Amino acid sequence: MNTISVAEGRRSPGLVLDARLAGNARGALYLAVIAAAVGLLIMAFGSPFIVRLMATAYINLIVVVGLQIFMGNANVVNIGHAGFMALGAYFVAIFATPVMMKAVVIPNAPFGMSGVEVGALWAFLISVAMTTLIGLISGLVLVRLAGIAATILTISILVIVQGVLVTWTDLFRGAQAFFGIPKAVGPGLIILATVAALVIARMFKGSRAGVQLRASATDPLAAEAMGVDVKRLRLVAWVLGSAVVGCAGALYALYAGTINARAFYFHTAFLTLAMSIVGGMRSVTGAMVGVALLTVLLELIRIVEGGITVFGIEFPDMLGLSGLMLGVIIVTVMCFRPDGFMGGHEIEEAIAALRKRFGRGKDES
Repeated sequence: MNTISVAEGRRSPGLVLDARLAGNARGALYLAVIAAAVGLLIMAFGSPFIVRLMATAYINLIVVVGLQIFMGNANVVNIGHAGFMALGAYFVAIFATPVMMKAVVIPNAPFGMSGVEVGALWAFLISVAMTTLIGLISGLVLVRLAGIAATILTISILVIVQGVLVTWTDLFRGAQAFFGIPKAVGPGLIILATVAALVIARMFKGSRAGVQLRASATDPLAAEAMGVDVKRLRLVAWVLGSAVVGCAGALYALYAGTINARAFYFHTAFLTLAMSIVGGMRSVTGAMVGVALLTVLLELIRIVEGGITVFGIEFPDMLGLSGLMLGVIIVTVMCFRPDGFMGGHEIEEAIAALRKRFGRGKDES
């Protein structure tokens, strides 16, 4: 009997690992199926406006997922992610825009970039690679800091990126719109990229690196004493998250066909951060919940903002209402649900809890 128990004990680590991988894969599959199904249904039955709104929401979801990869696992508030979104968008614009259009948009571009033109796919890959490289360079500095100091650094990254985009007019057009970008991405590709981002984030969270990173977030010194390389794990999460956010920026540029530096500043940073907070920054499922809730609520608020008529009473335009309500939503969630709607739970855990509850109800009946 002792021999059997020893054998079982030897097999248990592998069994636990297999169970964890199976749970991660199951959760990633649930998220992928839901995201794909909702997107395809909207494409099939939604109006053009709803389809555009869906595409924008899915791009925001990729950004929030990239934010969750680092912030949700390392427990360090990141406000610089909009800067990496801007880099992804502008890099793909510079490489993918036709040469004839560049003669109008950026005729004096340095490094001979006005005469460089590559296909949309290659431009996308180059953009993500360059954004990832910048993420690696900035991450080498970021991982040496913690807490509020690290958060301030992320704000500095956003401000620096915005400053470069606005002042380097020969390459980025400054405050003017960068137009003429080929519209090579449609809603279908955006849905596919969103599914990939959700799977990557979910598998990273459930991986050994993700588990160790979350454990080190509460007590880094104890984690290092146990042999965990906290700086390396934070660097991996930061670079991976930066790459995902850069991917979102590149997709946005190839979908919209025109970009502006101001679209990637504090408004975008706080909007996506609010989505992460509302859904639960420690949960990949929470990213989906937060994006869905705020997208619907803010769209309804924008309708009211433009002035509505209720029971024959005309209400005037209420400009700025969406910004005000966004702040109210964040404060309300932080007061009553500090961990967001999902907390740190994932969809497979919620499904298991529902099955247990309904199964118990059937047994009692």
